[in-house]
Order: sequence, then C-alpha cells, then structure tokens
Amino acid sequence: MKRNKAIAILLCIFLLLAGVTYIDLFGVNPEGEGSASDINLGLDLAGGVSITYQVVGDEEPSQTDMSDTIAKLQKRVEGYSTEAIVYQEGANRINIEIPGVTDANAILQELGRPGTLYFIAQTDADGNQNYTPQSVQHSDGSYGTAYILNKSIDQLLEDGSIQIQGTDVESAQAGTIQTNMGSEFVVSLTMTEAGKQKFAEVTQRAVEKGESLAIYYDGNIISAPGVNNVITDGSAQISPMESYERAESLASTIRIGGLKLELEELHSKVVGAQLGVEAIDTSLKAGAIGLAIVAVFMIVIYLIPGLASAIALLAYVVLVILLLNGFDMTLTLSGVAGIILSIGMAVDANVIIFARIREELAAGKTVRNAVKAGFDKALSAIIDGNITTLIAAAVLLFLGPGTVKGFAQTLALGIVLSMFTALVVTRYLIYAFYALGLKNEKFYGVGREHKALNILSKKALFFGISLVIIAAGFVVMGINKVSTGDSLNYSLEFKGGTATTVAFQEAMTLEKATAEVVPSIEAVAGGSVQVQTVQDSNEVIFKTSSLSVEQRTELNEMFVEKFGVEENMITSETISSTISDEMKSDTIIAVVVAIVFMLIYIRVRFSDIRFGLSSIIALLHDVLVVLAFYAAAKVSVSNTFVACMLTIVGYSINATIVIFDRIRENMRGMTQKDDLKEIINRSVTQTMSRSIFTSLTTFIMVAVLYILGVTSIRDFALPLMVGIVCGAYSSICLAGSLWYVFRTKFAPKKKEN
Repeated sequence: MKRNKAIAILLCIFLLLAGVTYIDLFGVNPEGEGSASDINLGLDLAGGVSITYQVVGDEEPSQTDMSDTIAKLQKRVEGYSTEAIVYQEGANRINIEIPGVTDANAILQELGRPGTLYFIAQTDADGNQNYTPQSVQHSDGSYGTAYILNKSIDQLLEDGSIQIQGTDVESAQAGTIQTNMGSEFVVSLTMTEAGKQKFAEVTQRAVEKGESLAIYYDGNIISAPGVNNVITDGSAQISPMESYERAESLASTIRIGGLKLELEELHSKVVGAQLGVEAIDTSLKAGAIGLAIVAVFMIVIYLIPGLASAIALLAYVVLVILLLNGFDMTLTLSGVAGIILSIGMAVDANVIIFARIREELAAGKTVRNAVKAGFDKALSAIIDGNITTLIAAAVLLFLGPGTVKGFAQTLALGIVLSMFTALVVTRYLIYAFYALGLKNEKFYGVGREHKALNILSKKALFFGISLVIIAAGFVVMGINKVSTGDSLNYSLEFKGGTATTVAFQEAMTLEKATAEVVPSIEAVAGGSVQVQTVQDSNEVIFKTSSLSVEQRTELNEMFVEKFGVEENMITSETISSTISDEMKSDTIIAVVVAIVFMLIYIRVRFSDIRFGLSSIIALLHDVLVVLAFYAAAKVSVSNTFVACMLTIVGYSINATIVIFDRIRENMRGMTQKDDLKEIINRSVTQTMSRSIFTSLTTFIMVAVLYILGVTSIRDFALPLMVGIVCGAYSSICLAGSLWYVFRTKFAPKKKEN
C-alpha cells in the first residue's frame, strides 16, 4: 500500500466515523431522527402503553380459554414490538403492555375489539343481500370499495347467514405465491377440524350462486373475496393482496378475531419505564467506561494493532447505534446482553488475529508478511466461531418468543458488524499505519514460544471439580425447593403476583417511589418489587409476589398511615406470569433446534462429530454452573435470565470453537510419531492468551455495568460475569480434554489400503 493511499484510507475511515458519530448524537434532522435518543426502547427502559381488557359476559371464563386467548394475543401484539407482553389480571382480565408507544387510542383503534370475527354469506336463504358494495374515496385520493351491512349481526346469526366464526380459523398467515403473471401476495387460511365441514358447505353454496364471502371484524367488513372453488380440506387463500403489509394486516386481524373470548376495553394508560432514567444513564456511562478500559488494554498489550482495534471497536459501537435505528429494533436489557456479547466477539476476533501476527513474527517473517498471514490463518477460527453463534441467533429469531427475538436481533446485528470491523476496518488500519512508516516489528510485538501446559494430565481433576459444582447446584436447588417451594428465586415474570395501584396525593417519580415507598412494601411483602409510574396522573403501580388477604390489608394500612393515601384510591389485582408456559416451551424448542444446527455445522466444518459433541457438553457445563450460581446466590430469575443464559451459550460455543480450530490445524501436519496429547496441549497453550484476554475484556465490560448499574441490572450482570469466567475455564480446561476422551474411546476407523 502506497503512502497516499494509506492517507486516503485513514481519512475515509475517520470521516465515516465522525459522520456516523454525529448522526448518533444529533440525528439526521433538527428533530433528532436517527440519533441514539431516537432508538426504540422496551418497557423496562422507556415504558409504553398498558391496555386492560375484560371478558364480555357475566360467566367467569375457564382458565383454558384465558390461556388460549393470551397466547394468541401475544402473537398479535408482537407485530408492534417483539418486547410486547400479555398477561392475566384477576379472573377475567387481560393486560397488554406495548413498549415505545405513547398513543393508547391509536393502538386501541388498530388492535380493535378481540373476538368479533365472522364470515358472512352474500345472501340469505331467501336471496336477500346481506351486504352491498359502495364506492369510497380514500385519504390519498384513490377510490376503492367498501361494504355496508344490511342487517345486524344478531339477525345474520339468527337467519343462518353466519356459519363460520373466528374460532373456526386455526391459522392465518401472509405469504407470496408464484403465478403465470408473476408473484402475488396472499393470505393463507387454515380451518380447525370443526371448521372444515362448515367451510366446505359455505364455499359450495357460494360457488353455486357465484357469490363472495365477506369477513366481518369489529364493526366493519374488512374483506369480501370471491369463492372460485369448493374447499373441502379447510385450506384457502385470499388473493391477490395489494402488498405484503396489507396481507399481514389482514392475516393478523383474522388471527386476533379467532380468539375464543370476546373482550372489551376496561381502561388504558401510558406507563413509565420499569428501570427508569437512572438505569439508562448508568448503563451508558458503564458502556463508555468499559469501552475506554478495553481500548487502553488493547493498545497496551498489542501496540499498533491494538490501536487499530480500538478505532475499529469505536466504529463498531457507532454503527450498532446507527443500525438499531435503521432496522427499527427495540432495545431492552436483553438487547444490551446481545450487544455486550457481540462486543466481546469483536474484541475476540482482533485478539485471534493479533496472536497469529505475533506467532508469524516469531517465526521470522517480515511485518508485512506476518500481518497478511495472521489475518489469513485467523480467518477460519473467526468465521467458524461467529457463524456458529449466528446460527443460534437465526434459529432464536425465527422460533423464539418475543423477548428472545429481541435478544437474537441485536446479537445477529452485532456478530455481522463485529466480523466487518475486525476483518475489514482493523485490517485496513494496520496496513495504513504500516504504509505510513510504522514498520518496525517492535510496534507489533513478537510472540514467544511457550512450553505447552500439560492440561490433559489434569483432566480427571477438572472433570471432578465441574461435576462437584454442578451436583452441588442441584443439591442447593433441592434444598430451596423444600424450604421455599421453588428451586430458584423466581421473579414476577415467572410466577406472577399482585399488582397494587396507588393514587398518591401528589405526583411521584420512579426514583422517589423506589427510594421512599419500596422499602416499606418489602417489609410487608418481602422479595423484589417492580415499580411503574402512570403518565399524567399520581398513580404508581407496585408489582410484588402474590399477597394474602392479610398482607393486602397490611399494605393498604401502610399506604394510608405513612403516605396519606385514601384507602379507596388503592386497588389490588392478582396477575399471572408474563412469561407463559408457551413462551417457555418455545424458548426451549428454539434452543434445542439451535444446538442441533450448530452440531450439524461443526460436523460439516470439522468433519468430526466429536468436536460438536464436546462443544455442546462444554456449553451445557457452563449453563449448569451458572444455574448453580443462581440457586446458591438466590439471584432473582427474571426475564433477563433467558438473555443471560443465551449470552453464555453464544460466548461458550465461540470460545470452544477457537480451540478446536487450532487443534484441527495442528493435526493437519501430524505424523505417526506425534502424540495426540501433545497436539491438544500445544493447541490449548497457543490459544490460551486469546481465551484469557477475550474473557478479561468482556468481563471488564460487564463488571463496570455491575458496579454502576441499578439493582435489576446487577442481577443480570453478576451471573453473566460468572458465565464469562466459566466459559474461559471450560474452553481451556475441559473442551480439549472432552474431545480427547471421545477421540480415544471412539477412535475413527482406519482406512484400508
């Protein structure tokens, strides 16, 4: 690279860095659109709309119908945000909380009134028109067709014009099909077993009469497609749709109209953040301090390459902020976990490259050739580690529930960006610095050959330590189960509890409520307390573990005596867990599928299933050790628990892959005289600095978050620090040993000549 080209590259990188940083700080217009302050934040960081529905009718609904309705509503509201939650309140109420929204009326208008979907025949038994078309002009000036009902719904139900209702629809999905005219957007419908026969009869009648079949929802006919064929298998398509967005909107409306229960709005309100402004400020401060420490660490350890990585890491951070806006992602504490993991992986890629450069310099190569060889030899480890984690993120994104999707989105974004900054930005920066005259090898550091540590000789000790810790964890969980009824310290998200809404005499901020009111509530209710303020009112919602009648009475008396609250301004309701059984099962299924796909990828890339099995065992080891820590330290198991465990999964698999990549490389030149033990010990020793430095830099990021963060953030950061340490231990002390055991116990068959 010539000097002028190096100057041009550095100028481009710094101009791009300055430009993106400016957008992150100030946005692309005076309103600040595109800036960091414009990022969508979840309920825990920014609050949103809370809507309470009540089941229509005097009879108390069954728990089965309530659970089914909640599950379907959850799928519906995830269209607004992957972090939206739905949970039961009392016996016949359902609460929906959607983050990042301040207009409850707009949500209510779009969401509609669940449970009022009907399929209406065009004519009744006497041939009278049930609905008639009418030309209307849209707001954009275009014309379209609207349909007007000629009878009431009760009349249509009575005369048999309505044979199919929303509960007869099993699923409705938007999609695309190929036709002779090209691709078309469609809505695919699938009827339930009970609905198939009804649908066959209705479509046969419509075909015979040449009529349409209207879909009625929440006071309006939303579609009136013609019927071309008699449909006997319960599967149909509505086409063509104007756009995919229109198809998705119609499918979503049909899904929510298929709820078993009819709901009516009881009240809606805008609620504040669960963690508050302080949590955001401290997290930002912790992130800045952590990045500064990591940058200094990289420069001190790796000199010129370290400087290049510090600049690339800064580029990574500003690009993440820019793209969070660009892809309209919702950032929550779970999303922060994904970013922390990807920052660790961004550092990790650089550490792998720099360690390789030093090895090449130690072998006598020139700086230029050492840099080129370092990037080339590090490529396979970086790609395998990142793609393995990216596979997990992709599976979680498609199969996981809403909160897991949020984590998977930020993780996937971070992985792609980390690979870009490490393999492109860092590379060009190092080449540019070299071209500008920094050619002395002392600026890059020369590696030294370290005597291989005999890790395998201690494998029995390491296996024993791990088994004892994991067994102790199960013992502690058993003791907890006997003494408290729960193996772990489950929070409200997992167990449900009591929501107490209090109207104080004056407005109260989240910080004031947390500092002054929460300690008094904890004295009565025990455990952790979640606080939410209600916008434009003096109301504050306190969510606690389930309270007995006596505890509710005591709590009410406390509010009256200590804070002067009128007793009639205090209401309490039992609330269900926000993490439903379906969400738990969806998460487990997604993780299992992700592990299977990771195994397949490792098998293909390494041509040895033993590498994959060893990776998964090391991964499960880390998860179980962290689970043991949750049990022993009684750390609150909240919705961040899932994000924490998934972060550890991604971190663990990446660390193990790096070591296995080196073992694979060293085995390529293996002769019959070489000892397999020596190969493994040498490989682990060669990658040990990477394992330690990557773990240390990621640990620093999380540790600063723990030191400066609020309580709920500390409950998230502390187990994550344990997981990082455990991941380093398992990759160094267990992964290679596990593979050696599998390799010797189940040796590959020798090829016959």
